[in-house]
Amino acid sequence: MALTLLLAFVVTALVVFGLYQFWVDLGDKATLARAVNPDLALEQAVARRSRIDRVIIRSRWGRQIQDAISLLGFNISPSQLVLGSALFCSALGVALGASLSWLLLPVGMYGGWLIIRGHIRKQREKRKEDFIGQMPELARTLSNASSAGLSIRTAVAMAADELAEPARSELRTVADEINVGVALDTAMSNLERRLPSRELGVLVSALVVSARSGGALVTALRDISDTLEIRKEVRREIRTTYAQTVSTAYAVLGVGAASLFLLEGLNSGTVDKMLQSPIGLGALIFAVVVYSGCIWAVRRMTRIKI
Repeated sequence: MALTLLLAFVVTALVVFGLYQFWVDLGDKATLARAVNPDLALEQAVARRSRIDRVIIRSRWGRQIQDAISLLGFNISPSQLVLGSALFCSALGVALGASLSWLLLPVGMYGGWLIIRGHIRKQREKRKEDFIGQMPELARTLSNASSAGLSIRTAVAMAADELAEPARSELRTVADEINVGVALDTAMSNLERRLPSRELGVLVSALVVSARSGGALVTALRDISDTLEIRKEVRREIRTTYAQTVSTAYAVLGVGAASLFLLEGLNSGTVDKMLQSPIGLGALIFAVVVYSGCIWAVRRMTRIKI
């Protein structure tokens, strides 16, 4: 019985790994296609929109799904993302049910959804951090363009051509919005909504105020550039300081989850019997609450905003 469960778990793990590798390959191909010909990649994305895709896009989750595709870098349609996510959740639920107890099948599927949502949030935070890291260079580029007599609109378009990702695509979106008639403050506000941060808020405010009423924009941008450079170093030191604490917290959580597999390996059917017993079920729920509360407390204590 234990060998059968082990084989089932290994096969399911291989399926999940294969799906993940397939997604990674799609992301690499999408990045290459955007680098070679951004317009071609956009045309392919529009052409793949089937009737199901249009229904998904018009739903209440359509905007979130499109943002997830953009953040993950996958050159796929919304329906393919939904199908892939459903397969991943189902595979994880089957793996958990086959290895521990089939009563945990819904828990495994819910855990798969949490993993996908967490990965999307991580990619969003990574994109925001990468953009914040580029902001000193962005401020210097805008300052140089303004000192050369260029308008803010032209400076934003020039910065979109000179900077690397993700600043390139974000500033290109701002430039495209301005070209089709969107006001500068609205386009910059949309950028701030996509990548909310204090640093970007200061830069957007300086640009909007200068566009409305004028002022010493070059001096302000240079001061902002120096300040952003200092904040960048401070943020890096804070992340380095708390990296070990957060890693230890997740390691402890992993030990608690691994103990269930250890019990099942020592005596097959133990977890299933625990779930069928009120005392055992209560103990598992209590353990989950305690571990989740500790992880939440650690993340709250190590989350410092500057």
